[in-house]
Amino acid sequence: MHEMECRVLSIQSHVVRGYVGNKSASFPLQVLGFEVDSINSVQFSNHTGYAHWKGQVLTADELHVLYEGIKLNNVNHYDYVLTGYTRDTSFLEMVVDIVQELKRANPNLVYVCDPVLGDHGSMYVPENLHPVYKNKVVPVADIITPNQFEAELLTGKNVSTEKDAVEVMDLLHNMGPDTVVMTSSDLPSRLGDRFLVALGSQRTVKPDGTRATQRIRMEIPKVDAVFVGTGDLFAAMMLAWTHYHPNDLKSSCEKTFSVMHHVIQRTISYAHEMAGPGRRPSPAQLELRMIQSKADIEDPAIVVEATVL
Repeated sequence: MHEMECRVLSIQSHVVRGYVGNKSASFPLQVLGFEVDSINSVQFSNHTGYAHWKGQVLTADELHVLYEGIKLNNVNHYDYVLTGYTRDTSFLEMVVDIVQELKRANPNLVYVCDPVLGDHGSMYVPENLHPVYKNKVVPVADIITPNQFEAELLTGKNVSTEKDAVEVMDLLHNMGPDTVVMTSSDLPSRLGDRFLVALGSQRTVKPDGTRATQRIRMEIPKVDAVFVGTGDLFAAMMLAWTHYHPNDLKSSCEKTFSVMHHVIQRTISYAHEMAGPGRRPSPAQLELRMIQSKADIEDPAIVVEATVL
């Protein structure tokens, strides 16, 4: 691999114990050769799926202060910005300001955004974040990774067929991002009800100046467990694999979904082993087996094939 100097500003949660937010994104990106500068939007003892959690939340002003420090030293030069779960509108608006300023300094900067709003028909962030994502965040994003519910919320259109999904992804392209991956959907899988359907769409400009759109569909094996930090790992892997496979959404998605599969399989088998027969694993036992998956992150065996639509 050639020496690259590729720098990511990742603005996400931090936990002392476990893997979510920056803890989920930093190690995999570093393993794949990226320099990761982290701003921790919160610092918690652990993720909020545990019985107890303690910690601090970074305000929009405190985010601005940290960014000002980087800027004063003239080291505010980034190739990527990565963001995920946020609960505060003023914090999100400050992120947008920072992204816009970084894009003025580097017009080639790629902003990878997981627009975390909710899932399965209900929101798990305050409703006032919805218009901020729709009107301010998505328009400055280059790669977005919504689930079906988030894609529907952002476009105001429901998805009940593959054709609907393609139309929703096109609407999202028209809002700004050239790469859209719908990480999960309620569409029926051709492989039966033990599989989820994910879809992706990438707009590219060919050498002759004409625009093209590549669309793909993937059948993802379902896993019967609740994991935390998987969305954060997914967005980080999309960042990495689209970097290594630009204009080849099929390859970048196959690698990303394959990494997810390997990490989740390793985690679920460990959790069941620790919990013992017939017992549901605890949140602590279900923490992603990230370090143990280093080899899979670096060079994933492809276990998910994408179909070009």
